[in-house]
Amino acid sequence: MSRYFPNDSHIDRLAARLLDRTLAKSQWTHAAHLASALWLLRRESDRPVERDMPCIIRAYNEATGVPNTDASGYHETITMASIRAARAFLARQPSSLPLHEIVDRLMDTALGDSRWLLAHWSEQRLFSVEARRRWVEPDLRPLAETSETTRKGADSDPRAPNPS
Repeated sequence: MSRYFPNDSHIDRLAARLLDRTLAKSQWTHAAHLASALWLLRRESDRPVERDMPCIIRAYNEATGVPNTDASGYHETITMASIRAARAFLARQPSSLPLHEIVDRLMDTALGDSRWLLAHWSEQRLFSVEARRRWVEPDLRPLAETSETTRKGADSDPRAPNPS
């Protein structure tokens, strides 16, 4: 299993820098997106993540020079699908497990591949202006809360992205 973050303190600092908009753009990776969502879900469990994450991401984008437009920046469908998947994954983890180990476990599933959404949405639908602006239902396969949490390579759906 790979080590995306050596300990929980690294995720705490990542989340703090995201929230205060000082996170280097190069550090805003797929793993960082998911670690931030897990951090918010676990560390700030009273926070309505689905409400707050769009504002957090938009503000971060603006601070790093990424415009939030119909072609770049914040993407509603990707964000909400990722929060839903992270929430479902977190709910199945022992509460005693350190967050950095949960991130490692999550990244070792199909969710660890940034293309995981393409098993559910066609590129045309997922990358449409409509999907960027608001939640759009999948057009290939329903987004079952547990469908993407098997180990990479274990999904037999031929439409699923290759996790290599």
